Amino acid sequence: MAAGEFRAPGQREAGGRNHGSDGPGDYRWFCLDHVRAFNAGYDYFAGLGPEEIAAAQHPLAGWDSENRAFRPDAGIDKAPRWADYADPLEAIARRAQARAGEMAGEMKGRSGQHRAPRMTPDERRALGTLGLSPDANRHQLRARYSELVRRYHPDRNGGDRSHEARLQAVVEAYQLLRRAAAFA
Repeated sequence: MAAGEFRAPGQREAGGRNHGSDGPGDYRWFCLDHVRAFNAGYDYFAGLGPEEIAAAQHPLAGWDSENRAFRPDAGIDKAPRWADYADPLEAIARRAQARAGEMAGEMKGRSGQHRAPRMTPDERRALGTLGLSPDANRHQLRARYSELVRRYHPDRNGGDRSHEARLQAVVEAYQLLRRAAAFA
């Protein structure tokens, strides 16, 4: 007799159902010859009435339950009012900031104190390059970056190329900070 390497559905529960959201619950393990014999005689719909068979064969069978990932709010909060925002990314960022604030509040409740994400020395230098304080938010970062690019870019300042090094430093600082944990 060979080892049982092949899985086959087990007994059906009362009510005719033998599976959850991830397939049949109970399994039997067979060798190749025995699983072939089992599969030849297996009838998934055995013991079900015509209505139950039609419901199981319906294209939406199993999709009627709503889980967190597919809810409109994705388990975070209410959907944003898109009309309140000129930029959809701002709506998404506001939603993420609210969730981060909730998580920080939960962490504060557990530890008794709240700590902002730590900044690396490079991130602190980048803040200085942009002229921002350590408590600046993502919106302030973006606004300051736009302001400095308009000021230093040759296409925006009458062709003056004397600020190219400063412009490069601003761009590098922004690229570093936009990925920083403090601005997530």
